[in-house]
Amino acid sequence: MTPLTRLRHYTWYMVLVGGVAVGFGTVLDLVVNDYGLVKSALVAAAVALVVVQHTRYLRQAMGGLGRGDDRPWEHAATFAVSLVAWGVMCGSGSFLPAWAMLPALVVAHVGAILPAHRRWPVMAVMTVLAVAVAGVFGGTDARAAMALAVVMIVALVFADLVQLWIWDLAVRQEEARRTAEALAVAEERLRFAADLHDIQGHHLQAIALKGELAQRLIGRDDDLARQHAGEVAELARTALRETRDVVQGYRRASLGTEIANAVGVLRAAGIETTVDGDATDVPPPLQPLFGALVREGTTNVLRHSRARRCDVVISVADGQVGVRLRNDGVRPDEGRADDGRADGGRADVPAGGARGEGVPGRDAAGAGL
Repeated sequence: MTPLTRLRHYTWYMVLVGGVAVGFGTVLDLVVNDYGLVKSALVAAAVALVVVQHTRYLRQAMGGLGRGDDRPWEHAATFAVSLVAWGVMCGSGSFLPAWAMLPALVVAHVGAILPAHRRWPVMAVMTVLAVAVAGVFGGTDARAAMALAVVMIVALVFADLVQLWIWDLAVRQEEARRTAEALAVAEERLRFAADLHDIQGHHLQAIALKGELAQRLIGRDDDLARQHAGEVAELARTALRETRDVVQGYRRASLGTEIANAVGVLRAAGIETTVDGDATDVPPPLQPLFGALVREGTTNVLRHSRARRCDVVISVADGQVGVRLRNDGVRPDEGRADDGRADGGRADVPAGGARGEGVPGRDAAGAGL
């Protein structure tokens, strides 16, 4: 049995205590004292009705405070029966707490199923009516009956609503935990998909370019064609190895490695590439982020531009780290401003951690980290 299930059982048993107390106390009073057969039968029927309704609506309230069936006429009829029974017993001089709990039970379960904006006004009106009945039919002991009605209603309402409120909080917390687990799984899937896309797209683009180059060199420069064919095989093995590392969760992107790979791929595609700055100056927590940025930027340059030159600029100054990829390959026939641009990024590094944000530039599109 899970802790939530145990709490549910505990809450359910506790909120039923009021009904059990009323049933036991009223039956004991009817057995010990002679109120007459008709009167005892009618009052017993009223007690049975109130206890059944209380149990029924509290079970609905276990689904959440304020989310039960709102049936005003049924509640009004049940409360009227409880008031009649309470008034009759007040007139008989019986001020046992069990009789005062009759209207208290109805107030408690009505308050449990009503929405919050209606709960307290309705319970206040019901309490006033119960006190008024005690004052009218209590005779010389009217004050004692009125005080007993107030005490029983407040005590039972407090006990039931607090128990249900605690249960409601536990259910909401469990729902939030499950939602957080689902979001964590979804986030991990997105991260895995992004890493796999970066690796496969990066290497496959390079393999395609080198394969085309090797095909063109066949018959012209067979030695160079074989060299490129060997590089294609090596790239394929590297892609396979990194894909396995991603699947196993062991891959950690190094900015220096990613930049070296990007330079090699871009130069193999005939794009003159330069690197300005030192990748080791980038703080370790930001290395994977900027490594992913360089991979994606390189893929974009290869796929979406006609670049002949690409510059990788690394800057670390005044608590800010920036990595930019700039190229000259914007297609003049395309209307979209970001075609042919590489991705750029900047990250502020405060004392408490790192915060990444995109930085648009003349030749670099912003990428949020």
